[in-house]
Amino acid sequence: MMKLFTNKKNKLERSNNKGRIQAISSFLAIMMALLLSGLTISITGVNPFAAIKVLFSGAFGSPYAISETLLRTTPILIASIGLAISFRCNLTSVGAEGQMIIGAIAATLTGLKISLASPVLEIFVCIIAGFLGGALFGFIPGYLKAKLGTSEIIITIMLNYVAIDLLSYLLDGPMREEGSFYPQSALLDQSVWLPKILAGTRLHVGFIIAIIFVIIYFFLIFRTPLGFKIRAVGLNSKAAEYAGVNVGKSILTAMMLSGGLAGIAGAVEIFGVHHRLLNGFTSGVGFDALAVALLGKLNPFGVFIASLFFAALKVGSNTMQHVMQVPTSIVYVIQGLLILFVFTDTLIKDKLISFEKRIKKKQSGE
Repeated sequence: MMKLFTNKKNKLERSNNKGRIQAISSFLAIMMALLLSGLTISITGVNPFAAIKVLFSGAFGSPYAISETLLRTTPILIASIGLAISFRCNLTSVGAEGQMIIGAIAATLTGLKISLASPVLEIFVCIIAGFLGGALFGFIPGYLKAKLGTSEIIITIMLNYVAIDLLSYLLDGPMREEGSFYPQSALLDQSVWLPKILAGTRLHVGFIIAIIFVIIYFFLIFRTPLGFKIRAVGLNSKAAEYAGVNVGKSILTAMMLSGGLAGIAGAVEIFGVHHRLLNGFTSGVGFDALAVALLGKLNPFGVFIASLFFAALKVGSNTMQHVMQVPTSIVYVIQGLLILFVFTDTLIKDKLISFEKRIKKKQSGE
């Protein structure tokens, strides 16, 4: 009994150490990215500390600023949770951008065509349509990967272009609002607009939907047989297959769930913010989600914090440009450096583990 207790205690300590080291390494990666970003800002002749302070003040300095940051967090968070599912299965999907577009197209078409007695039911049906549209665009690379071993990276990149061109075609043709000078769809009926959470702001219930998906992701990945299979395939597909896991089915499921959530992100952005289909409505959210999922280490809480951070950069950059005359493009430099240091994060983590082992060895020697 004592031996069992000791084993469990040691296992818990190892898990806590691993989590602590991972958190420290991620923090150091972010700090190094901000340090280099500060040096880049200083080249323009602006005080980097003042600029970064203004940037985060623009994102969190008032209730309205916070609401705008949470608004920008919403689609990034939903899409990055979807990508985290595919990454857990060791699938490098780069297709969230295209899946968002297809989901938005499907949801908008549904919203323009259907008329139900309950507005809540209408919104629900439109979001489901968005999920199905995105899942379809996830099914294609998932099926090709599972059956033919085709690279999901190449397929998802190509499908992004298909989605972008399809959107342009629809807005210049079949879905274009009659008499409109701009390539855009007709305005959705106000009954299917996502309700606002706070009066006087643009923040809508899509943010609550995003939080719900974070919780669902946690239980799906860590508390269900499906989540176990996805993680098992991601860790070692051969071992998972020998253990009786249907690898192809797990790959297909992960890609469809990933695409479906990206589709919902697109639908939420249209029904909560724009209220009509537009070219460029994603603003690169699908690509931001890729970096966010990696920065958050596929952890539900980590992905939420990373989404919030990326949204804060985007919202605060406008204030920084207005007050400090720093171009908003500096935010892309910060994001690029973050992605760079995310990939060097493993090296930092290995160094921390090695340092901790040396300390323990020295202590045991004494």
